[in-house]
Parts: sequence; structure tokens; C-alpha cells
Amino acid sequence: MFNIGFTELILILLVAFLVVGPKDLPKVARSLGRFVKYLKVKWAEFIRETDMADTISELKGAKKDLEETIREADPTADLKKTQNSLDKTMNELKQAVKNGKPPVD
Repeated sequence: MFNIGFTELILILLVAFLVVGPKDLPKVARSLGRFVKYLKVKWAEFIRETDMADTISELKGAKKDLEETIREADPTADLKKTQNSLDKTMNELKQAVKNGKPPVD
């Protein structure tokens, strides 16, 4: 992960031993290990949430496309237009009968 060789690891441990001291070195190493684990967990959580946000975004786009396709392919649209035309003609005929005039085409 960090590309650290054996000699570099020994050098880091030696410096840590000199800085922290032999008594507190195990505590510091344990704390450092816990911190690294915490960072890994948070990073994995961040990646998972980012992937989830991308997936949600893709699903919203697909939903929008599907709604658009359904709206465009509405089989009842022609029927509604025809019904409106028939209703208009029917109202004109009723009005003509009511007024006693023959309907004009």
C-alpha cells in the first residue's frame, strides 16, 4: 500500500523508538493502528456513498427517460383528440337543434 521496504520500516521503527521511548511505543503503535483502521473504514464508507449517489443519479435519469417515452407513446392521445372533436361536433349539433337552425359544415 505504501511501498515501504524492510530497511525503511526498520528505520521508521528506530526513529519512533527514539522519539516515543520504549515504554510508550506499544501504546502509540496500537493507537496508530486504530487510527489507520478508522481511516480505512471511513474511506470505504465514502466510496460506497459516492457509488450509491451515482447509482441514484443514473436511476433518476432512467426514470425521466422512461416517463418521457411513456408520454410520447401515449396510445390514448389520439382517442382523446377524437373524443374532443366528437364532443365539439355534438355540442354544435345540440346548439343547432336548440336554435332550430340546420347545422353548417
